[in-house]
Amino acid sequence: MIASRSYLNRGLTPQQVSASRQKYGGNTLTEMSRKGFFGQFIQSFGDPIIKVLLAALCINVVFLFRDFDWYETVGIAIAIFLATFVSTLSEYGSESAFVKLQQDAAKISCRVRRAGMVVEVPIGEVVVGDIVLLQAGERLPADGVLITGKLQVDQSALNGESKEAEKLPVTGGYTWSQQVDFLDKGRLFRGSIVTSGEGCMEVRAVGDSTFYGNMAREVQEETRESPLRLRLGKLAGILSRLGYCAAALVATADLFNAFVLDNNFYWPEILQTLQSPHLVVAHLLHAITLAITVVVVAVPEGLPMMITVVLSSNMRRMLGDHVLVRKLVGIETSGSLNILFTDKTGTLTKGQLEVVRFLAGDGEEYTSAAALQGQTGLWELVRLCAGYNTGSQLSGGRALGGNATDRALLDFIAAQGPQKGYTRSAVVPFDSARKYAACRVSGPKNLYLVKGAPEKLLANCTRYYDAAGTAQPLRRESTLRLRIGEMTRRAVRVLALATSDTPVDESGVPSGLTLIGLVGIRDEVRPEAKTAVRQIQRAGVQVVMITGDNRDTAAAIAAEAGLLGKSETDTAVIDSAQLAAMSDSEVKRRLPGLRVVARALPTDKSRLVQLAQSCGLVAGMTGDGINDAPALKRADVGFAMGSGTEVAKEAGDIVILNDNIASIGRAILYGRTIFESIRKFIVFQLTMNLCAVGVSIIGPFIGIDTPVTVMQMLWINIIMDTLAGLAFAGEPPLDEYMEQPPKRRDEPILNRAMAGQILWMGLYTVGLCVAFLKVERVRPLFRFATDPIYFLTAFFALFIFSGIANSFNARTHRLNLTAHLGKNPAFITIMAAVCAIQMLLIYFGGSMFRVAGLQFKELVSILLLALTVVPVDMLRKLLVRAARRRSARN
Repeated sequence: MIASRSYLNRGLTPQQVSASRQKYGGNTLTEMSRKGFFGQFIQSFGDPIIKVLLAALCINVVFLFRDFDWYETVGIAIAIFLATFVSTLSEYGSESAFVKLQQDAAKISCRVRRAGMVVEVPIGEVVVGDIVLLQAGERLPADGVLITGKLQVDQSALNGESKEAEKLPVTGGYTWSQQVDFLDKGRLFRGSIVTSGEGCMEVRAVGDSTFYGNMAREVQEETRESPLRLRLGKLAGILSRLGYCAAALVATADLFNAFVLDNNFYWPEILQTLQSPHLVVAHLLHAITLAITVVVVAVPEGLPMMITVVLSSNMRRMLGDHVLVRKLVGIETSGSLNILFTDKTGTLTKGQLEVVRFLAGDGEEYTSAAALQGQTGLWELVRLCAGYNTGSQLSGGRALGGNATDRALLDFIAAQGPQKGYTRSAVVPFDSARKYAACRVSGPKNLYLVKGAPEKLLANCTRYYDAAGTAQPLRRESTLRLRIGEMTRRAVRVLALATSDTPVDESGVPSGLTLIGLVGIRDEVRPEAKTAVRQIQRAGVQVVMITGDNRDTAAAIAAEAGLLGKSETDTAVIDSAQLAAMSDSEVKRRLPGLRVVARALPTDKSRLVQLAQSCGLVAGMTGDGINDAPALKRADVGFAMGSGTEVAKEAGDIVILNDNIASIGRAILYGRTIFESIRKFIVFQLTMNLCAVGVSIIGPFIGIDTPVTVMQMLWINIIMDTLAGLAFAGEPPLDEYMEQPPKRRDEPILNRAMAGQILWMGLYTVGLCVAFLKVERVRPLFRFATDPIYFLTAFFALFIFSGIANSFNARTHRLNLTAHLGKNPAFITIMAAVCAIQMLLIYFGGSMFRVAGLQFKELVSILLLALTVVPVDMLRKLLVRAARRRSARN
C-alpha cells in the first residue's frame, strides 16, 4: 500500500510508532554472544597438537617425580603457552566485523515525519511505516520504497558496483517483495547513500529484516575449520599413535630385558624374580618411566611454536607485497586455494570510470588526453563541455561530486581544467528518460553544450568539429556507428558531446547539432590483471569473476582479463537469475566450468562459497563492500580490498592494500611457501626425534644407560624447537611452488615421501650413533681408555653435527644443498651459531654438559662422520628420482 497524501504530510503518531515497534521490532541489529579473550584462549587449547602436548605434560608431571625432568616439563609448558597465547591474540576480534556494523549504524541519524512534524531521530528508533526525508549526502536508515521525489543512490557498498542507481517513486500497483533486486527503481536499501536529488521514503523493513541486517547476521556465523587445523589434527593422531606404539614397544623390551635377558633365559631365576614384589614393582616403574620418556621425547613440542613463528615472520614479509594479514591462519590457507571468487570492480579493474577513448567526427581516435591536446581547437571544445556541462567540480586536481560519468569526464581534462571566462546557465540535468544533459555557456563563445547517449544525439548532428575546432559537414555517421558498436562490445560506455546554436531544454534535442566527439568511458582492466590471472590459474586455482554488470559487459571484461576463452563464453557465463533457478546439485555440476557470474547478488556469493566448500574445495573470496562481508567471513580465506569498507576488512582474513589481483597471487605463493616450510621443519624435527628415541631405547641394551644427559637433551630440544623453527621460517617463496597443483583440504601434512625421508635418515643416524657407541674399534680413537668422557663428548658432538647437516638435507629436494640458500640468510646465521655454541660447549661445558675438550683430529673425525648423512640422503634422492622416472614411463 502506497502512502496517502495526508499520511505523507502527517507521518506516524506516537501510538502508531509504539505499535509498529511492537509488531515489527526495532531498527537494531541482533548481536550473538561472543567469546571474550579468556574464552578464546581456553578454546585454543583444543588445537590437536596442543592436546598431545598437554597429555605429555600431564604424564611428565604425574609420573616423573622420582627423576623429575624439569627442563622437558618447562619446555613443553612454555611451548603450549606461547602457541596458544599468540594464536589467541591473532584470532581475537574475528567477530569485530559485526561490531563495526553496529558502530557505523549508531553514528547515523535521520529526519522523519511524525505527527505532522519533521524530527531527527537515531537510526535505532526508526520503525516500519515511518516517512523518512532524504537528500544528497544522507545514508538510508532502513529498507523501503521511494514515494515522492527523485534520487541518485550509491549502492556500491551493497552491490559492489560504482555506477549510481536512479530511484523513482513507486506507483499504486507496486508490490513489496522479500526478493532483493538492486535494479528495482522504486526500492531503497539501508546502507546506501543519496548522491543527488531529494525525496521521501516509506520504511518497509527494519533491523534484522533489512538486507543490511541479514548480512550482519551472516557475518556472525561460525566458519568451518581451516585446512591447516584439519591437517594438524590428522598429524597429531599419527604422532600420538606412533608415540604410544613406541612406548609400548620400549616398555615391553625393557621388561623382557629385566626379567629374561638379565636372568640369561634361566626359568628358575625368572620365576624367582617374578615372585619378588619389590623387584617386579621396581622393574615396572622403570619400564613405565622409560615408556613415558619415549612419548615425551617423541612429541614435537616445537611444532606449534614453529607454525606461529613461520606465520608471523611471513606476515611481516608479505607487507612488502601490499598484503596485510589479519588472521595468521589465512596465510597458509591461501596456499591451499582451489577456487577464487573475485570481484570485478577494483580487483580486476582499476575501480573507477575513466575516459579510455575519444573518437572525433572524422573517425580519428585518441587514446589519451595528451594525444588529444595536440588538436588545439578540438581540445578546447572538449574542455568546455566536460568542465561546464557537469554536476561535478575539481578540487585538488580531482573530480568530486556529481555522478561517475561526470567525474570521469572532468578527470580527463583535470591537467588543464575547465576554460576560464565562462558562465553557465539554463542547466538541464541528466535524466534517464531524456538520456541527455545540457547547459548554456556565455563568454568568448556563446553555445549550448549537450552530452548524452549517442542514439539520442548522433542522429541530430549535421556537422562536426575538426582538429582546429572548425565546423565541417558530418559525412561519416555510419562509420561512427560501427565504431560505437565495437566499443560497446568491449564493455565501453559511449557518450556523445555536441554543441547547439539554438536553445536546448527538457522538451527535447533540436536538430542541427555540431558533434564534438564520442567519448568511451570504462572501468579499465588493470594492465597486470591478465598476467596475474594466468599465474593464479597456472597454480591450479580456478578464478570466477562475480559482478553486477550485465552478461555481455561481464563477458567482455572477463575475456580481456584472461578469464574467458572464445569457446567458453556460452557455457562459462551465467547470471544471477540462472543461478537462482539451478538446484544445488546442478550448480555443483557446472562449478568446474564456471568463469563469470553476471548481475550477481550478495547472496549469490555466499551460496557459491558454501557449495564450493561442500565439494571439498578450499574457497577464497575477494570483496570491498558491506555486501561482501558475509561471503568474506564464510570463505576459507577472505581477501578484503584496502580501499574497501572497514566492515569488509574486519570480516576478511587478509587485506590487499593495493586492491590488485596480482597481490592475491603473491598471497597464494606465500601460503604455499609456508606449507612447504612447515613440512621441511617436520622432516628435520621428526628425524632428530627418531634418532633421540632410538638412541634412548637402545643405549641401555648396549651398556650405556644415559648416552645423552639431561642438559644435553635440553640443548638438543632448543635446536629442534626454537632455533630450527626460526631457521626454517625464513625459507624464500619460490616460483616453482606456483607450478604445483593445490593441496587437498584434507591432505595430510606428513605424506609418504616425508615418512620415507624421516625413516631413511632417522634409521641411518640411529645406526650411526649405535655403531659409534658399540663398535670397539671406535673407542680407542677417542681416548676411551684414558677417560670415557672424551668418547661420550665425541658422541654428543656427532649427534649435534649430524642433525645440523641433516637440516640442509631437509630444506631442499635438490641434490645441490645450497640451492636458494642465499635467500634465507637467517638459516645460515642460525646454523652457524648452533655450530659455534656446540664448539663452546665441547671445550667449556665441563661437568654440567658432561664434556671434555677434543683434540683437533678427534673433532675432524666426528665432523667427517656427521657429514656422511649428506651422501646418504643424496642416495635417497637419486633413488626417488629414478622411481619417479620409471613411474612416468609406465
